[in-house]
Formats: sequence, structure tokens, C-alpha cells
Amino acid sequence: MRVVAAMSGGVDSAVAAARMLDAGHEVVGVHLALSQSAATLRESARGCCTIEDAGDARRVADMLGIPFYVWDMAARFREDVMEDFVAEYAAGRTPNPCLRCNERIKFAALLDKALALGFDAVATGHYAQIVEGPNGRELHRAVDMAKDQSYVLGVLDADQLARSFFPLGDTIKPDIRAEAERRGFYIARKPDSHDICFIPDGDTAGFLAKRLGSEPGPIVDDSGAVVGQHEGAFAYTVGQRRGLGLKQPRADGARRYVVDVQVASNTVVVGTEDLLGVDVIDGDHLRWCGPSPVGEIRVGAQLRAHGEEFPALATVDGEQVRVVLDRRTRGVATGQSVVLYDGTRVVGSATISATGRS
Repeated sequence: MRVVAAMSGGVDSAVAAARMLDAGHEVVGVHLALSQSAATLRESARGCCTIEDAGDARRVADMLGIPFYVWDMAARFREDVMEDFVAEYAAGRTPNPCLRCNERIKFAALLDKALALGFDAVATGHYAQIVEGPNGRELHRAVDMAKDQSYVLGVLDADQLARSFFPLGDTIKPDIRAEAERRGFYIARKPDSHDICFIPDGDTAGFLAKRLGSEPGPIVDDSGAVVGQHEGAFAYTVGQRRGLGLKQPRADGARRYVVDVQVASNTVVVGTEDLLGVDVIDGDHLRWCGPSPVGEIRVGAQLRAHGEEFPALATVDGEQVRVVLDRRTRGVATGQSVVLYDGTRVVGSATISATGRS
């Protein structure tokens, strides 16, 4: 099988490419250039896609003796991921750019180009497993739950899964680094990238402020009383406690959290922790990793990349899903994703459009 190995320059994608080669596939390494002004060196362990990373990927490909190319997808990444990220925050929602990147770049733009060039599949260094099931290939959690990335892959459909390989899903991360050392990869101890790759300093509020500008407005409590000012509602997300800058504490000393972001009035609402609890989640933009479920199904619902899985009842109605958790959880924001599981199998995902209490 002819396979494109997506090589970020990190240890995971390097070992994934090597394993695909060991399995007898014809492998070509591809590094995605996602920035039109890529930095020469990483600023921190958060970032990726630098010129240094491209060089690391090329050196691994040379060691493996496979062809290597850099594919420029910066314009597509800017439009489909970065501009979407800014637009979602401007609308008062909290997006997950990693899911958008997987949906629109790595398993859409990359896979489409690979297929157009005569390749059969794409392999990545994600921690997840593909299992042959009765209805075709299924997406399952990785063996290493601490590194499991099935949540951010929950946007893949059955056709994309049929042409995807995740060679690391059956191995824990320390063993991947040990394997990289045995293979002589000098990047074996290279730090992992994390968080948002296009915000390497981790200052999301600063990134958004540069693009959306300053728009001062009130911070009010749940009674409507003004308790502070903000420079832009886009910088706040439901469940946030730090960085509120409130000078007037509650009379009872209870901590305040963001409980709502009202874009129309440019208002941030804060309240006590008990106001954050929700157990009803509505979702749209449904993406099924296999056959679309119908009606009511028992599922596990995960709301963050490495968050807890909650037992729940999901009701699918056309292009909408309602997920009722067995117990309440805090800090669920619209724009985030809910990924549904049946045991270790990923059923699919939805973008959260509303939350409430049963």
C-alpha cells in the first residue's frame, strides 16, 4: 500500500513512519507547512511547524531512506482553522482548533491531496487505534490513556477512517521514546508540542486582542450588578476563574467564575461555582465515525481532550443531538465539542450549541 506519513518533526510521527515502513508499505514522508512566516526555532514546547521541525522531519526521513516533501497548506490552515478560531471567539463560543485541524486539514486537505496523487492512505502519530468491526473500521481509544487522542479524532467519518493508520495506538509513550532511541532518532527526547500550535506563547487573549481589537464592556454578577470591566468579551470563556480582575469581592467571599458570555451586549456574567453545573448538552455539526445512530443510545460523553467521560443518554434527531449526562459537570461552553463513546469505540462527535439543566 502507498502511504503518506505525516511527519511533524516530533518523535511520535517519526516512529509512526518507521512502523509503516516496517509493515511493508511504500512510505513517503510529508511535512505540512502551516505558517506563512514559520519561525526558525521553536519558542517553547507549545509550538510546532517551525523550520526546525521541518528539518527534524527531513533528517528522520533520510535515516529511513524514504522520499520527503514539504506541502504548503498555510493558506488553507489560516482560513479553515485560524480564522474559524477567531470567528468562534468573536461569536462568544470556545472552539477546539485541534479538532478543526484534523477535520479540515490532516484528514481532508492532506488526505484528498494524497489520494489525488495516487496514494492509498495517510498515517499519523496520533495515539488512537483502528479496529476492524462488523460494520467496517472503527476508531478506538489508545492503550495509553494518558496520551489518548481519540477525542480530537472524533470528527473523522467512516471514509476517512478507511484510509487512515495510527501505528502508535497500541503502545505507551515511554516505549515510543525508547523505540526512537533504538532506531537512532536524535529527536527521541524532543519535547512534545501541546496546546494551540499557532499561539506558541500560550497567550490566547493576547492573540485574539490583536485580531479583534479592544471593546470595553461590563462584567456583571448574576443579579445584574456591575462588578468590573473587561476589554473584550471574546477573551473570556465559561468556567474561567483567573484573570477576571474583579476589585469588588462578594460579601460572602465566594469565588466567582464566568457563567455566561453575552456577545450581543458585550457583557461577561460571573457567578458562584454552583451556577456552572449543567447536565443537558445540545449539539450540531454531527460527525459519525461509522453508521449514524438513530434515536436514543447510551454513551460515554467526553467534553475535553483529556477530560472525564460521563455516562449519558444521547438522542439523535436528524442533524441535532441532545446529550443528557447522568450527573452535572462544570464549565461547559458552546463551541466546544462533545465526543460520544461506546466503551472504547468512538461513536462520533458534535459541536456544543447550548447547555442547560434537566
